[in-house]
Amino acid sequence: MLYYRYKGRSLQGKLKKGKLKAETEMEAVRHLEQQGVTVFEIKALDSFLYKDIAIGKPIKLRDFVIFLRQFSTLIEAGIPINESVDILAKQTSNKAFAFVLDKIKENLQEGQSLSDAMREHRKYFPELLTRMVHAGEISGNLDEILDNMANYYEKQYALKQKIKTALAYPLMVSVFAIMITIFLLVYIVPIFTDLFASFGETLPIYTVFILKLSTFIQNTWWLLLAFILFLVLVASFLVKSEKTAYKIDAFKLRIPIIGSFIQKSQLTRMTQTLSTLLNSSVPILQSVKITENIVDNRLIAQVLNLSRDALERGQSMAEAMKPHSVIPPMVVQMIAVGERTGSLDKMLHKIADFYEKDLDEASDKLKALIEPLLIIILAIVVGAIVLAIVIPMFTIFELL
Repeated sequence: MLYYRYKGRSLQGKLKKGKLKAETEMEAVRHLEQQGVTVFEIKALDSFLYKDIAIGKPIKLRDFVIFLRQFSTLIEAGIPINESVDILAKQTSNKAFAFVLDKIKENLQEGQSLSDAMREHRKYFPELLTRMVHAGEISGNLDEILDNMANYYEKQYALKQKIKTALAYPLMVSVFAIMITIFLLVYIVPIFTDLFASFGETLPIYTVFILKLSTFIQNTWWLLLAFILFLVLVASFLVKSEKTAYKIDAFKLRIPIIGSFIQKSQLTRMTQTLSTLLNSSVPILQSVKITENIVDNRLIAQVLNLSRDALERGQSMAEAMKPHSVIPPMVVQMIAVGERTGSLDKMLHKIADFYEKDLDEASDKLKALIEPLLIIILAIVVGAIVLAIVIPMFTIFELL
């Protein structure tokens, strides 16, 4: 919950101002109106001192899919929405989510719609879901909409798992390589430093470099740690800049092998979202706007923004996408066919299916290519340090 500072007037016309605690701004205004205060200014106090400590975590995507499936089943069985929410609140193991569902049940009992009640808890219910629920309430097929959304989030979960699986191994090997290198330089190389010094022989330049690097790391490890922390802070600051974040997203797509994988994953997400929205009769302009906020790459988001501008002017979405290389020609052509035939949702669904299958193959290829590459890099790094020690040892043995 947050604290809100407000200004308003009572029924007698007196100026009222102060602070109050509420889940959302809408709830705060409603509470003040019940007290006879007409609000003309209200603002959330974002300071750390005014924020409550959140207990519990947002629901996991896998559990969220199960929630939607169960919700759909209960609605289809004819159980009223508020009773369905109450049942789901009692059986969930996530206390924070159970609290949110209880709040939604209270809002429903007060006459609020399900979509409006969900909209007050954006941390748990994405804009895509609330819009779809709103469409389901209007059309009367809420159970079908919830089932469709469960399918959608299930695919999104599978997509995230594919990305994690493909990138987890390279990350793990990279961390292991860094740890092994640091261990050798800090604990193993120093053992031979005194040995080499005692013989007084001239060491190869390469060995001298490794020994000095080892000494440097031992004496200034705190400085290196501070430098890494500084880089992390600078990076986190730069990412907040939209211009820098755009360049980073562009760079990600240019990384050999991995860039293609990221592009396919984002295109899968884009086409799945658009297809789901259009299939549920959400207007195309709203669908593109929602999708623009969901994709994780700013280049693709910019193309969607330009496509929305083109649609507002009565132009073709495919034509707006055509000049941008981030959207492959095959995608542009299929969208163009969908626009001409009035079956854009079906075409987008086919594109999503194609890239989903292609992503499976790309994931396998990525692991097959990166695995030997990382092993070779690890072998070179470790071998280089070992050679720096072994080469002078041969000279020492000859002297003995």
